[in-house]
Amino acid sequence: MKSFERIRRQARKDWRALWQGDRPVITVGTATCGRSAGALETLAALEEECSAQGVDARFVEAGCLGMCHAEPIVGFTKPGGPTFWYGGVTPRRVPAIVTAFFGSDGIDRTGLLGATGKRPPAGVPSLWKTPGLKGQKRRVLKNCGIIDSNEISHAIANGAYTGFMAALEGSPEAVLDEIRQAGLRGRGGAGFPTWRKWQFCREAPGTPKYLICNADEGDPGAFMNRSLLEGDPHSVLEGMLIAGYAIGASTGYIYCRAEYPLALERLRHALTQLHHHELLGKDIAGSGFSFDLRLKEGAGAFVCGEETALIASIEGKRGSPRTRPPYPAVSGLWGKPTVINNVETLASTALVMRHGADWYASQGTERSKGTKTFSLVGKVSRPGLIEVPLGMPLRTVIEDIGGGVPDGGTLKAVQTGGPSGGCIPVELMDLPLDYEALGEAGSIMGSGGMVVMDNDTCMVDVARFFLKFTERESCGKCVPCRLGTKQMLAILDDIAEGRGRPGDVDLLAELGKWIQVGSLCGLGQTAPNPVASTIRYFRDEYEAHVHDKTCAAGVCKALISYYIVADRCVGCTVCMKECPVGAITGATKQVHFIDQELCTRCGACMAVCPKKADAVVRLPGRQAAAQVDESGRAVS
Repeated sequence: MKSFERIRRQARKDWRALWQGDRPVITVGTATCGRSAGALETLAALEEECSAQGVDARFVEAGCLGMCHAEPIVGFTKPGGPTFWYGGVTPRRVPAIVTAFFGSDGIDRTGLLGATGKRPPAGVPSLWKTPGLKGQKRRVLKNCGIIDSNEISHAIANGAYTGFMAALEGSPEAVLDEIRQAGLRGRGGAGFPTWRKWQFCREAPGTPKYLICNADEGDPGAFMNRSLLEGDPHSVLEGMLIAGYAIGASTGYIYCRAEYPLALERLRHALTQLHHHELLGKDIAGSGFSFDLRLKEGAGAFVCGEETALIASIEGKRGSPRTRPPYPAVSGLWGKPTVINNVETLASTALVMRHGADWYASQGTERSKGTKTFSLVGKVSRPGLIEVPLGMPLRTVIEDIGGGVPDGGTLKAVQTGGPSGGCIPVELMDLPLDYEALGEAGSIMGSGGMVVMDNDTCMVDVARFFLKFTERESCGKCVPCRLGTKQMLAILDDIAEGRGRPGDVDLLAELGKWIQVGSLCGLGQTAPNPVASTIRYFRDEYEAHVHDKTCAAGVCKALISYYIVADRCVGCTVCMKECPVGAITGATKQVHFIDQELCTRCGACMAVCPKKADAVVRLPGRQAAAQVDESGRAVS
């Protein structure tokens, strides 16, 4: 323990020296989201500009601050002063910001998000009180976007591994009891009590015991685990050390998909640093506890997010589930007792041991304690990575934190839980974000994906999209999932393409129930959820597709047509030039015509038609026949 105290004292000293020294600090968010927006080019431009202006700055490459809509994000700090955070910092903007910030006493306010630290000037808001961050409760994400994730000293200076040291000072049973009192539930989907899973494994006969971190995040639009691993890998590794100690394991595995190269790179570096500081290996900190970690790269199969399929993959087998019981806590990796927790669960474990069960349970609801991270995406003004107390109403998340639907659009639904989740209609937006409430509404918490939809979204198409994903990702081992999802998808294709028949909607619902009952693993058991929830709340859209052959949202191409209104067309030829298949004909200043046989219903013509003319119209289904004259042109 004394050796760690020496490491911690030095880390805190180095951290203070970084921010209170005589050199300015520039923090650049270089996680995957930042890099996709050009953060590495911005970093290079900053280094070049600082060199040109004689600014001897230190650079910190941080993770994701969560404001993905504002990337690239850069923080500027003068010695001993506050940090000023800017969004949308492209290489072109770099010279002006550097000149203003380091060349005078003023600051460039263009793109200024807010400030952190001591004594921000009047008129500059705290970053944490700005739209998008205000209302959040950053606990798991506390260090993301702030520390250099490649520097273990940054993590230790901000509390990393103090929870592990506290665990070592007590017994494994004491750790289990603390996790139980905190009310921590698994953040991977089902919300099973974490302490109970650990206890099952600890009490199961057989050695060695294994611990696995499930970082095989595969939901479309989900990036919570990836961002945490990139921004603060030590929070997860500390949780693994605590869990390993509690269950009596000597070896742990981090199962991370190869599609996360930056997360894997930072994990490898973090593991090397842990070994260097003797926080991994034999007799850690003189406690008698020995534990080591290994990285396993997955090939990106969605089904390997299921526990037994993941175990099979680590063992070198095909990633497909097996029947349960026995459960992995009793017979898992190589037939030995095994605990599998997801990334956020393990990071939360470190927080519980660092601050105590009461502190952790002070957030959330009676049955759903703590905070939860979500990737907020879709038709929302401020998409990004967020962390909120469990129990917060969906409406607060979408409108206050996400900024609502952009461009004056109307909120229609929210999909939670990824392909295994369900769609919640706008009428239920006051629903609290907790495990039970979401389950009763026909959805799940999942790992934290949240997709916002507006009135331009077709719910039949949404169900079709997610079912297509799970049908393709099915391992094919059991008949209900392999053939059932295929048949459901075929019915959805018929409905979306105008071939739907009376009774198809009821057949979909019936098929979904039997697939849920008969499937071997969680993939098949939850695959019908998007279909079931959209039928439950948006059955009228299904019926319109089947009986009226219309798609009100204008998404299902087989059920819509584009026409040019004769008395509005001015013959500007803009739509004709934009059409990718040459379906539009007509001379300059003459009424144009769309050949319905050639038209692919891409909508490009309507998008470019001058607003003052508004000559191109989209007509759903049978309405077209009643609104088109003998020449094939729409009538006003």
